Amino acid sequence: MPHSVVEIIGAKRDGDRLSAAQIDWVIDAYTRGEVAEEQMSALAMAILLRGMDEAETARWTAAMAASGEMLDLGALDRPTVDKHSTGGVGDKITLALTPLVAACGAAVPQLSGRGLGHTGGTLDKLESIPGWRARLTTAELYRNLDEVGAVICAATERIAPADSRMYALRDVTATVESVPLIAASILSKKLAEGTASLVLDVKCGSGALLTEPEQVRRLARTLVATGGENGVRTSALLTSMSAPLGVAVGNALEVTEAVSVLRGEGPSDVTELTLALAREMLASSGMSDVDPAGVLASGAAYEKWRALVAAQGGDPDADLPVAAHVHTLYAPRSGNLATLDARAVGAAAWLLGAGRARKEDEVRHAAGVRCLAKPGDPVSGGEPLFELHTEDPATIEEASRRLHGAYEITYGEVRTDPVVLERVTGSDVAV
Repeated sequence: MPHSVVEIIGAKRDGDRLSAAQIDWVIDAYTRGEVAEEQMSALAMAILLRGMDEAETARWTAAMAASGEMLDLGALDRPTVDKHSTGGVGDKITLALTPLVAACGAAVPQLSGRGLGHTGGTLDKLESIPGWRARLTTAELYRNLDEVGAVICAATERIAPADSRMYALRDVTATVESVPLIAASILSKKLAEGTASLVLDVKCGSGALLTEPEQVRRLARTLVATGGENGVRTSALLTSMSAPLGVAVGNALEVTEAVSVLRGEGPSDVTELTLALAREMLASSGMSDVDPAGVLASGAAYEKWRALVAAQGGDPDADLPVAAHVHTLYAPRSGNLATLDARAVGAAAWLLGAGRARKEDEVRHAAGVRCLAKPGDPVSGGEPLFELHTEDPATIEEASRRLHGAYEITYGEVRTDPVVLERVTGSDVAV
């Protein structure tokens, strides 16, 4: 018997627990257009205000995954494992991590997204490579996983279509911050892609989706518990996003930096986080005996990167876009760089053309910021501190203003956050 969406909204408004049947029905009816946008908006707000428990969140996630095509990776001859980041500034980890883990012997089905606002998107970065394709057919995805061991691509419209509708709705109804809805959005696509294991990189700091440590811990625990409830081995690393990752912020700039990591020449923080996540992914796949640092040093991960790019139509030897205008900002005085606000740097890169305000906007692949000093580094007055890369010189003034307020220089000792702050596993969230 059909349920009443009004009764479901009222139940959650009053703090009641939704049943599995109610959740299954409302997600299916919304996907089919039988539940109106304003009704799902009201339900999303009720969930934001009243929350959902672990069982509700797990069921909501499963229903969203079941709204479309469910991939079956069981025919692959190696364990499957994926990674998801909650987003940040300069977060090019997927570009180096995916070929590294594949070179270690696992299959990595990496369905990725695009940037919005101050955070960058993996697909935007890779599309700075001439010829590279983000959209693959299901047959191409299976073939690349079998032949290369890795794929980084966009989810098809048939993967968790309920999430696509909900994501757009939450963005315009001030319900983005709901932890259960964030968890369901992330995990529904991972359940649909069929991975056996999943590692979450949950960012904490000024450049992250969530900035308060307790809220970040709650999201990590919810993600791990929800993944486990749906049969996916799931763990999470809480990682610092107070300052940008690495030096480069911007699409082609970040691809260049990721390749430098694969060649053993990258920034220490990017390399450290790449290896930490690789170890976590391999452990979740029963491959703890494989040393990703040794594989990285051998050059095998770099060769896997070249194969991955070529398999999706890209030329790994092609020159990447270069900005027509590069403007340098200089340190106003000497001392130690105490802070570098990730969100402000991301906003500056966005102003220069590296990001988008709306999903349909185009990005400028050559645009971005290079941070020539990181927190803890000594700086000298008059020496370069930032490079601003853009196609439009009219953007430089406002981007410069953002960067002038993005850092502090001190004469005292500087304490910096570790790259990995905490680890959350299934045993940490077990009742």
